[in-house]
Amino acid sequence: MEQFINFAYIIAAVLFIFGIKMLGSAGTARRGNLISSIGMLLAVVVTLMKGGLDYTWIIAGLIIGSAIGGLCAKKVQMTGMPELVALFNGFGGLASVLVGWAEFAKDPTFSGDGGKIVGVAVVLAILIGAITFTGSLVAYLKLSGKIGGAATVFPMQKIVNAGVLLSIVVIGILFVISPSAGLLYFLIALSCVLGVLGVIPIGGGDMPVVISFLNSCSGLAASAAGFVIFNNVLIVAGCLVGASGLILTVIMCKAMNRTLANVFFGGFGAIGAKQDIEGEMKAISTEDAFYVLEAAQSVVIVPGYGMAVAQAQHVTRELGEVLESNGTEVRYAIHPVAGRMPGHMNVLLAEADVPYEQLCEMDDVNPTMETVDVAIVVGANDVVNPAALEDEGCAIYGMPIINVHQARTVFALKRGQGAGFSGLVNTLFFRENCRMIYGDAKETLTNLVAQFKE
Repeated sequence: MEQFINFAYIIAAVLFIFGIKMLGSAGTARRGNLISSIGMLLAVVVTLMKGGLDYTWIIAGLIIGSAIGGLCAKKVQMTGMPELVALFNGFGGLASVLVGWAEFAKDPTFSGDGGKIVGVAVVLAILIGAITFTGSLVAYLKLSGKIGGAATVFPMQKIVNAGVLLSIVVIGILFVISPSAGLLYFLIALSCVLGVLGVIPIGGGDMPVVISFLNSCSGLAASAAGFVIFNNVLIVAGCLVGASGLILTVIMCKAMNRTLANVFFGGFGAIGAKQDIEGEMKAISTEDAFYVLEAAQSVVIVPGYGMAVAQAQHVTRELGEVLESNGTEVRYAIHPVAGRMPGHMNVLLAEADVPYEQLCEMDDVNPTMETVDVAIVVGANDVVNPAALEDEGCAIYGMPIINVHQARTVFALKRGQGAGFSGLVNTLFFRENCRMIYGDAKETLTNLVAQFKE
């Protein structure tokens, strides 16, 4: 039976690898997710074949977990998906903490197979898992608006964080040398505190990077838990999630022209930028915008979090279709950090059945932006702010953006004149070639579609 289970684990690991590989393309992502799910189902089923398990608790956990998961899938709107991902990351970390705690309760002296190595694995599972849990809860509260989204900084913050981390290292070493319940509880408590302290100074446009990094941490915590209980498939799955999450984090940092250290220790979003902007925002009616779009030969649509809030992805695709039927070339420009989580806009547009070939990356669309007749910005803000290119005193200076300001005409769809998630006013809205269309994005786009159909 043990050989059969290990062979099944190898098959599951192969399915994980192929599944993650397929997630790299929008056209194969759904199939890749299904393949990875099948691999996890196989791993769970064969694990349950091991002897000595209390199936009463397992069945109770399956029922409760399935009910919660099904309810979330049914009730959570696409606008709440970043918060849900943050929570899932956090509970993955909490599961690793519980595994480490349970192993200590089963063998308080680590006298079994593995000895002190198991003790080290327990410390890592608890450390990474607890940081992931509380850090993800803070990210959830920020993303959901239950606490302020801006960075929270206080005097000597970095010194305090370093002191907490050093204390964790010392307690972890003492715990491995001489395990005790008191040291374990101190380790859990300090790790939870470090998770909070590590995320509160991060805000604004950095939250997608935080979500990606915490996802990586949840994988590393799971891998450490795999070493604790000597489970090969958990080690492999955790390493895959940890590595892929870290790669995605680095890619997103590169897209923002920043380092990971700058994201976590730079206090981004804490600075209230004093912007001296000349000019005024000029509004336009949907009737006048219709005439401009009717004559346009090329249109680029740039989605942002505002599109998710308005749930306007379906009518955005409908506008693209009527523009194409009018002889207009339509593309969708996706910034790597648009929205509140990695791939947020891709998920929304895929849900609306926007053709994959029309989705363009920032580097592909920018060189041709000067030839675009109309750029339609649907709820995006920081990722199209020219201040990132022009204002050295701006908090997002140096971040690559989608250069919609180079298009012949820009229509910016916004509810009002508020700043973006980073707290910065978008200088694009004051440009001569930019016109504001105020109101709910879904209603605005529906009005434009209706005029085309008439």
